[in-house]
Amino acid sequence: MSLYCRTFFRRKSFGCYRLLSTYVTKARYLFELKEDEEACRKAQQTGVFYLFHDLDPLLQASGHRYLVPRLSRAASLPKSEMEAELGGSFIKLRQALFQLNSVDSSLLFTAQALLRWHDGHQFCSKSGQPTQKNMAGSKRVCPSSKIIYYPQMAPVVITLVSDGARCLLARQSSFPKGLYSALAGFCDIGESVEEAVHREVAEEVGLEVENLQYSASQHWPFPNSSLMIACHATVKPGHTEIQVNLKELEAAAWFSLDEVTTALRRKGSLALQPSEASSLLLPPKLAIAHHLIKKWVETLSCSSLAA
Repeated sequence: MSLYCRTFFRRKSFGCYRLLSTYVTKARYLFELKEDEEACRKAQQTGVFYLFHDLDPLLQASGHRYLVPRLSRAASLPKSEMEAELGGSFIKLRQALFQLNSVDSSLLFTAQALLRWHDGHQFCSKSGQPTQKNMAGSKRVCPSSKIIYYPQMAPVVITLVSDGARCLLARQSSFPKGLYSALAGFCDIGESVEEAVHREVAEEVGLEVENLQYSASQHWPFPNSSLMIACHATVKPGHTEIQVNLKELEAAAWFSLDEVTTALRRKGSLALQPSEASSLLLPPKLAIAHHLIKKWVETLSCSSLAA
């Protein structure tokens, strides 16, 4: 059974930071927890715990949503008894992903990523000796080599390509039927974000990017801990013939503003009725790909109205 502790921020507890903004106060307090073992130990006495078993969080089903039970302290119970005690069960995070609220999903992403990282970094890559975790779980140290290991994320570029009137969406064979999303791929060592976008678009669909604009970023827990760097890109009109790399994608296609707008308005889960089997499906709201697509629709719609 694994535990992840979140300490709720209480402004009145930090009088020494009273002249600072709430955000700065919180940031400095969290930094203190990472560096001060005793401060972290005290914080755990009033913190809130999330429970994991084999990287699966304990969740409670509530209609079409999942809720996260809060524990003021950790109880030493077997898995089955813990589930019965809290009226929940340990659920695969990918399964529950789009049925969590944004606060819970963000914390569970962080918790699972840290637990996975600690599980995979229990030994020093230089000395082979066991590493030791600090109280906050913000690093591991090898007593032999003195090397300090910090949790890492893999940078991934995710790009919505447009030719001015249409956007390009693609799918992998593992996607639910009808689901299309933006192009995405890991950054290679030595690449800038811009270089990674140009290369990924060329590799996956055989197109050359003309203009590129950063949009936003998001931590994503799958397949491991990744930093999704979202961008908008355009290609030259007349240079839009797609050549799908079948080693990377199952399919890719251009979609009109009307098609994408209709898909955004469609409500419900990824499971479609038989009559809608051929309908375009887009990533759910929690995914940054959804916001890339929505931003493109809003920008193009405003341009059309202005014209």
